[in-house]
Amino acid sequence: MRVKIEELSEENLHDINKPIQPFDVIGGIIPAFQNGEWSFTEYLLDKPYEKFYGIEDLNYSEYINNPNQTIYLCYSGDECVGQIEIKVNWNRFALIRDIAVAKTARGKGVGRALIEKAIEWAKHKNLCGLVLETQDFNLTACRFYHKVGFTIGAVDTMMYTGFGNTKESAIFWYMKF
Repeated sequence: MRVKIEELSEENLHDINKPIQPFDVIGGIIPAFQNGEWSFTEYLLDKPYEKFYGIEDLNYSEYINNPNQTIYLCYSGDECVGQIEIKVNWNRFALIRDIAVAKTARGKGVGRALIEKAIEWAKHKNLCGLVLETQDFNLTACRFYHKVGFTIGAVDTMMYTGFGNTKESAIFWYMKF
């Protein structure tokens, strides 16, 4: 898929969040920490299901021309098929707060193109890498992050317990430059 990536501006602000859509939960990962290194095994669900987190109510105009945070939108023709939200984090990593690819564009290189743009942005800021968080049950996302060069840096088993009786764990993925 041929794509072009544009930084968020007043002209394309109307396209924000269009690629945020439900995703299929097909399985998850079981992380393990041994001898100072993280690894994981995968499991598949007998009955996959669809999940949707919704859209955050943010003032996206605050991202425009902001040296410490930005959003890039990915287009295929005139259609916004992806976006990535990045900000300078306290630990000198670029924090990917969110990455989304429209259902029709998944598996076609949009996510990889957005990660490459995030790498370019972070290197331009002299940051030491990228960091992001996803849930252990999101096997598709975990596979993608691993495939493009991220490694597990931490697991938080308590992050989602405030939402009720959940067994979800937060997986923090890092890419060091």
